[in-house]
Amino acid sequence: MQTILIANRGEIALRVIRTCREMGINTVAIYSEGDTNSMHVKLADRSLCIGPAEPSKSYLDIPRVMSALEVSGAEGVHPGYGFLSENPRFAEIVRASGKVFIGPSPETLELIGDKVKAKEVAKKVGLPLVPGSDGPVDLQKALEVASKVGYPVVIKASTGGGGRGIRVVSNDRELREKFPLATQEAEASFGDGRLYIEKYLINPKHIEVQVLADRYGNVITLGERECSVQRRHQKLVEEAPSTALTEEKRREIQALVADFCREIGYEGAGTVEFLLDQEGNFYFIEMNGRIQVEHPVTEMVYGVDLVEWQIRIARGEKLNLPELQRRGHAVECRINAEDPRTFVPSPGKVEELYLPGGYGIRVDTHLYCGYVVPPFYDSLLAKLIAWGRTREEAIARALRALEEFKVSGSGLKTNIEFHKLVLSSREFQQGRQHIRFVEELLL
Repeated sequence: MQTILIANRGEIALRVIRTCREMGINTVAIYSEGDTNSMHVKLADRSLCIGPAEPSKSYLDIPRVMSALEVSGAEGVHPGYGFLSENPRFAEIVRASGKVFIGPSPETLELIGDKVKAKEVAKKVGLPLVPGSDGPVDLQKALEVASKVGYPVVIKASTGGGGRGIRVVSNDRELREKFPLATQEAEASFGDGRLYIEKYLINPKHIEVQVLADRYGNVITLGERECSVQRRHQKLVEEAPSTALTEEKRREIQALVADFCREIGYEGAGTVEFLLDQEGNFYFIEMNGRIQVEHPVTEMVYGVDLVEWQIRIARGEKLNLPELQRRGHAVECRINAEDPRTFVPSPGKVEELYLPGGYGIRVDTHLYCGYVVPPFYDSLLAKLIAWGRTREEAIARALRALEEFKVSGSGLKTNIEFHKLVLSSREFQQGRQHIRFVEELLL
């Protein structure tokens, strides 16, 4: 591939542009009218406007994206994360047009996008599952499953993601009330109202394993990340490795993940996600068939450019990485444009910007002075990643960098102070955070 079209925006588009430039690959940026002045538009070799600011009329509009692909003459498409990155129809259309989709096959995306089917495969290779229904259920069956596994239970969309279509219920009455609401949200968000039921684990940790896999059956696992600091199922702080896993448990999980990827014929970069309960038992949740927002923490501790290997795998290269050794610890803070008290999105114009630096600090961002953060998209402004020889050093370095990080302007607020609160807390510093940690911290 000599030219790649980047079907995304913001910091991930810049991330892909930088790797492509190092590889000698030309880039084509697509953008909406709301992103006319975005940095990815300025830095790509060529940029094409594909429609209005609304994502449904631009970044999510497959015909518009495909028209840009044809006009650009690019041989491949990098979808980034979000938008069309895990859309099997988009991947199939790209492939049918004779272009390269930099990601898994449409068939694999369809399989892992269906949470129920993915769990069937996980069970087959020996990955433990959270007790619950074997597949989609109606209300009556949901009541039966809840009675069997015991309350509380969680209602989830069969083809869901991003925290949508999820309801936690504590008794039959709540289940009857919330089941139709979850059905409506799943239908509205994913076009599929099917739901399944799982046992609700008390204060588990969220663990995910990074993988690279080629078309020849080679699979490499690059350790785990812990993503337990969340709000409304959205990750806020990630780190690698997790303090909760022993080396023995780490090897066990990674071996099962590799088996899972081989079973489904996975190709590209991906992440297999788990919940880890207070007794150290782990349970498969899902697989994400794309690069993750938090991929830099893995890059920092393993010294591998994951985007580069996405591209290499997509053009048919074999994974020939030497045995990789984990080095040190990394922490990532997602800097969002939101009110630190209410977490309500707070876009505006960037009038002051100072990015932290120094040894062990990386900042992935598309911000610049004068940039107007649009209200149409995800509130992510930047990712602050800190590396240290130990977890304690990484946290201290991240706190120092957060003190340096300055971004402000008309109407613009950020969650930088929130991150200082999290990283300074005794629970986080002792590695005792869990997926409801933020709710307890803010009480």
